[in-house]
Amino acid sequence: MNSARGVLSGVILISALAGCVTVGDQKHLQPVPPKLVASMQAKAMSVSDPILIRVFKKEAELEVWKRDRSGQYALLKTYPVCRWSGQLGPKIKEGDRQMPEGFYTVRAGQMNPNSAYYLSFDLGFPNELDRALGRTGSALMIHGACSSSGCFAMTDDGAGELFALAREAIRGGQEGFPVQSFPFRMKPENLAEHRASPHIAFWRNLKEGSDHFETTRRPPKVASCGRRYVFNASPNDPGARFDAGSACPAYTVEAGAAMMVAAKQASDETRIREIVASGRAAISYTYVDGSMHPSFQDILRLSGPVRLQALTSGSVEVSRPETALAEPKITPAGPTPAWASSTVQNDGT
Repeated sequence: MNSARGVLSGVILISALAGCVTVGDQKHLQPVPPKLVASMQAKAMSVSDPILIRVFKKEAELEVWKRDRSGQYALLKTYPVCRWSGQLGPKIKEGDRQMPEGFYTVRAGQMNPNSAYYLSFDLGFPNELDRALGRTGSALMIHGACSSSGCFAMTDDGAGELFALAREAIRGGQEGFPVQSFPFRMKPENLAEHRASPHIAFWRNLKEGSDHFETTRRPPKVASCGRRYVFNASPNDPGARFDAGSACPAYTVEAGAAMMVAAKQASDETRIREIVASGRAAISYTYVDGSMHPSFQDILRLSGPVRLQALTSGSVEVSRPETALAEPKITPAGPTPAWASSTVQNDGT
């Protein structure tokens, strides 16, 4: 706990991870809003309890979950994302405007109180799996200001709340908080709709991690091997280790989690097969350049980018407002590959 506090104090003094630095204010020290504290108290949480963040591109929403008195995590608040860029799918290379999809950990040293975009924290891309897959990029953030070039952009107020929640969790002893980044909510309907995507195998792997969290209400232990994620797993040989770029050793998934996840996956697979059998076509989404939450689209459409900037972003202009209003092009994805709707099994389970 003391080391986490020390690192957090030290990071207040370091320069920006994301470019320009604005110094002299105290926005990074703003307290958690009283209304949010009251919500925590009503849900048997304290300000210092650990947090977990989940982000969904297609829905343009960010969830903050927090550990409660039972030891499980409960949803504290859902924030609308003001701007995201690129397409559904993982980040592949520097400059592609893609936001990462996967499982990340944010530690004190990744938090930037002096960001050009109000406040920010670095997701830690590329992680071990990203590197094994040859993915490149840097300074991929969750930050304020409604402007994105590979980041999840919140309102300044939203970024301030997120920074305060993270700061207090780290001060309370959480060494790093998990961020789970998804293309969309991992529901059967979305998996069926996108079943012919070239990313479907990766997305099904992401769904495994989502299922572990949703069934146990605890952050899964995340590792990678065989160029994919594994969750709540331990090698059968104590001397073996997980390596993202190497074949998976024989491993066992924690029994309680494995049973609950298997039941959820079986139910979801049945639903996916029902959707496919109903004749619903596989489709493909192509964005001009990302999107934003419908609530911000309404402001942009009715009042224009200057008004949206004033409400969300301070001195930072809303990025590519015309593309934020463009509906994605939705086209048939062609024949569904035979493997696309089959259940993907974990090694060693």
